[in-house]
Amino acid sequence: MALQLGDDAPDFTADTSDGTVSFHEWLGDGWGVLFSHPKDFTPVCTTELGAVAKLKPEFDKRNTKVIAISVDSVESHKGWIPDINETQGTTVNFPIIADPDRKVADLYGMIHPNAGDTVTVRSVFVVGPDKKIKLTITYPQSTGRNFQEILRVIDSLQLTAKHQVSTPADWKVGEDVVISPAISDEAAKDKFPAGWKTARPYLRLTPQPK
Repeated sequence: MALQLGDDAPDFTADTSDGTVSFHEWLGDGWGVLFSHPKDFTPVCTTELGAVAKLKPEFDKRNTKVIAISVDSVESHKGWIPDINETQGTTVNFPIIADPDRKVADLYGMIHPNAGDTVTVRSVFVVGPDKKIKLTITYPQSTGRNFQEILRVIDSLQLTAKHQVSTPADWKVGEDVVISPAISDEAAKDKFPAGWKTARPYLRLTPQPK
């Protein structure tokens, strides 16, 4: 059965381009992004790993570690990294898991037989400090991911974990958020001193909590 939101993120130990990693221990008390790519030395994957390397300071600001995975070997990863660095104008600064026996891919349901039974699809898992799955996204092999969107979702996840709010469509940091319908107007006065705009009784917008 596929992993669903709120499920425990399976723990594992695996070799990576940066040495052996025990996933939960490596995550520590922060957030994590585990993302798979179909194969080393392929064009879209090269651009994706380069994009993540450039964005790593943004993930760091959010106390979020990133780690990639494919079914290729550590030797393959290490041979490919110089290509990523040169073609994308960056330096790969996060580990890439080697999963030749598909142990991790199977744990996380990263291989979709109807799409290809030997390679991982472009799966993304965001894991919270409680080691539970907070987000899953799966892209086809032919479509590169939007990692700015993944950062945006992490911003929302971290904000809504602390406050009784939700984020509306296309929300970005600094924009108004939605007060939970479970909070009465009376209780909202204390929680949201900046006030709110009521479009409907169930739709109240308030400035983003600090």
